[in-house]
Amino acid sequence: MLYIGIDLGTSAVKLLMMDETGAIRKIVSKEYPLYFPHPGWSEQNPEDWYEQSMEGLKELLDGCDRSEVAGISFGGQMHGLVILDDQDQVIRPAILWNDGRTFKETDYLNTVIGKEKLSEYTANIAFAGFTAPKILWVRDNEPENFRKICKIMLPKDYLAYRLTGTFCTDVSDASGMLLLDVKNRKWSKEMMDICSVREEQLPQLFESYEAVGCVKSSIAEELGLGDHVVVAAGAGDNAAAAVGTGTVGSGMCNISLGTSGTIFISSDKFGVDRFNALHAFDHADGHYHLMGCMLSAASCNKWWMDEIIGTKNYADEQKAIEKLGENHVYFLPYLMGERSPHNDPAARGTFIGMTMDTTRADMTQAVLEGVAFGLRDCLEIAKSLGISLERTKIVGGGAKSPLWRKIIANVMGLKVDVPACEEGPSMGGAMLAMVACGAYANVEEAAASIVRIVDTIEPDPELVEKYNARYDQFRRIYPAVKELFGQIG
Repeated sequence: MLYIGIDLGTSAVKLLMMDETGAIRKIVSKEYPLYFPHPGWSEQNPEDWYEQSMEGLKELLDGCDRSEVAGISFGGQMHGLVILDDQDQVIRPAILWNDGRTFKETDYLNTVIGKEKLSEYTANIAFAGFTAPKILWVRDNEPENFRKICKIMLPKDYLAYRLTGTFCTDVSDASGMLLLDVKNRKWSKEMMDICSVREEQLPQLFESYEAVGCVKSSIAEELGLGDHVVVAAGAGDNAAAAVGTGTVGSGMCNISLGTSGTIFISSDKFGVDRFNALHAFDHADGHYHLMGCMLSAASCNKWWMDEIIGTKNYADEQKAIEKLGENHVYFLPYLMGERSPHNDPAARGTFIGMTMDTTRADMTQAVLEGVAFGLRDCLEIAKSLGISLERTKIVGGGAKSPLWRKIIANVMGLKVDVPACEEGPSMGGAMLAMVACGAYANVEEAAASIVRIVDTIEPDPELVEKYNARYDQFRRIYPAVKELFGQIG
């Protein structure tokens, strides 16, 4: 049988078809526009998501035996606010995860309601990208739109609703709304009261691998499918990507070096760090995970190469880097502010330590190391909770660099495994569809059968020791310059 994973990203929707052995049959990608109506705002039209997803499905299905298609599921950009009226019409453009308009609402939640109460209600504190601050923004700035709200949903859930007619979400994606009692996997009454929403305005909660319905007959007819195609709830993009890399079950780790950077640690047990520097979310495997999210990771290297050095030949620039663990230049990778662990929108990218003998290669190396040190900040918090890790998987555009993988292994002190296939949330979505259809008993079984490792980078004890000393210096830089960031704008 065939299974489809739909990754609803920020710039494009990526659709993947695979069979139950993990063999990928076809991949299709369709782009859609991103709108910036005011500085710091970021919006999209949900209808664009649906139209391009439907076009992508038609292209994906072209030439295949459509009778073999058994299930569809999703990975999707998290935190976005999609609101519908009582006629199921989108009220306003979706406010996305990278929209920064909610600084006042975020501050209100963290200081007036208080971080301790937020953590008690949801296991997390407020970040500007989360959904609850966006709801407050609409309430206070667009009261007419707020009064029209009948349904509140996340981006991928809009696709599920259009395909099945089921008003649903999954617990992993809902964890990033700041409306979910993560520990007990239910909506938080206290947060609903704070945000002036009613439970009937929120979607029904499912586990990521649970079926929410079948493709509607009208959609099935348009796509040439039977009326038996199961749709599973799916997951937020990071949780779906973790499924795709086999980061499920207890004590598994995945590092993503994409535009943003994440360290994702799966756990059988619920846990929250007392500083709320890491997100404590429900996982797509039915358990929990901790996640640190850096707003700029591979994008730091892209900025340095494209905008500053002026080259697209990233590999050649890295060839000149020879002495790891000995660089005297440091880089704070906060080009878009920072989420984990500092939660500081005012933070900025910073070079420090240059001298007259500093080379171009030193600067390039500092960028790669700065991102690795930022990820280690998150790892250190996980360690403080008693979490012990020996290895991690690594994915993302930055992970294609052998040098960067080596730096990560030695800065983190972890074995770094490279998966054979790296298709991220779309692959995870297809695997969740398999579980919903009964091809596998659970997510762990699917991952064990499908995910393969093709390379492992072992940390060098001598180099680990050098990087430990460098990290001790790196972690002192941000506290020393923090006050300046708010002053320089």
